[in-house]
Amino acid sequence: MRARVVLVTSLAVLLVVLLAGQPVGSPSSPRGAAASEAPINWPQFRFNRLHTGFQPFETTLNASNVPRLQLAWQAQLGALVNYSSPAVVNGVAYIGSSDGRLWAYPASGCGQQICTTPLWTSTNLGQIIDSPTVKNGLVYVGSQTSPSSAAGKLDVFRADGCGHSVCAPIWRGVAGTQSILQSSPTVVGGRVYVGAYDDKLYVFNANGCGARLCQPQWTGATGGHVESSPTVSGDTVFIGSDDGKLYAFPAAGCGAATCQPLWTGSIGEPVFDSTPAVSNGVVYVGSAHHLSAFPAAGCGASRCQPLWQGSHQSDFVSGSPAIFGGRVYIGVESTVGVFNASGCGRQQCGPLWLDFGTGTQAAILSSPTAANGVVYAGKMNGEVLAWKAGPCGQFVCDEIWRFLTNDPVVSSSPTVVNGTVYIGGANKFAPEDTAGRLYVLTL
Repeated sequence: MRARVVLVTSLAVLLVVLLAGQPVGSPSSPRGAAASEAPINWPQFRFNRLHTGFQPFETTLNASNVPRLQLAWQAQLGALVNYSSPAVVNGVAYIGSSDGRLWAYPASGCGQQICTTPLWTSTNLGQIIDSPTVKNGLVYVGSQTSPSSAAGKLDVFRADGCGHSVCAPIWRGVAGTQSILQSSPTVVGGRVYVGAYDDKLYVFNANGCGARLCQPQWTGATGGHVESSPTVSGDTVFIGSDDGKLYAFPAAGCGAATCQPLWTGSIGEPVFDSTPAVSNGVVYVGSAHHLSAFPAAGCGASRCQPLWQGSHQSDFVSGSPAIFGGRVYIGVESTVGVFNASGCGRQQCGPLWLDFGTGTQAAILSSPTAANGVVYAGKMNGEVLAWKAGPCGQFVCDEIWRFLTNDPVVSSSPTVVNGTVYIGGANKFAPEDTAGRLYVLTL
């Protein structure tokens, strides 16, 4: 949004910022960003703490010019990028690779087609397949303890590095006996939340404990593996579990080392890596074959049933939902299914339409991103795709743009800021230890 002088418009901009879950003047929304050309930050997986996947400040890319997007440059990483999605904050792009390293590159590139020298990279952390979160000058990312151990750690770095090319974490949080997988850290109210494969939600002081190794303030137990990322809305933190439930815990804890949920939502099938998204008092989450919607305030009982569930011909549902314009976008097999955010007046709802890629068919594991009337997603055939956010007049809508990477694994989710699309992947033709890529596309 460019310069505004009309008071009504300025108030409308403020409302959009607040609804997006970004406080005005925070690192996630720099002072004046909505009223000037100051760059916008993308600080975490799914853009904001409500994990809506909707970036409301994009003004450069739109449905008319997106077909002209092309590769501007690419950053060379270590091993391939699997699921980790870029954070872009204060002119730096951060992303993790599956060989256990966090990478920081200038968001504008290095002036070359392939950038091989990062601002800094982390020590080898074992494995990173979650997405980094940047808050208050720190970068948080989950990992294994080491390549030989499956124990989980929350790793915390200074966002500006350490003055050297390779940086060790300034502190680490102990997150159980199994890995942190796709669960990306969420930092709200001085706490950092992350899920681990040992069935638990872990909560740490966001500033650490004064030592190199920190224990959690409290944990929340679920009945299955946790690959879902925590979503904080008001005084509640939501997270999905492979036991087929959505869990709602008190965000501030319960005064004990282990907390019971306020309530659980019955889904009936594994949530896998789907992250809850909260919009207009409803929390949406994907599972093996469904998109489920629950009242964010609960139902007054310890166990709640969905307001409605969305599905299409028992197809697999993948990734996390994006909420934009009264619709929910989520991967459904090799398409993006588009559902009415209000449901359909019945318990089971089909999609309004499907966004389809006309190339070879493969699963969409990437979580869709919505920005300025365009929806973006990666596909497991090496493609990055974009569609108009609105209907096309038929049930199946073709893409308006397609970019082909050099590797079929595109499980990373698009980051769309400042007229630029960032997404992780790989180059299968490069040596294994330099195959990872951050692809950067502009007009």
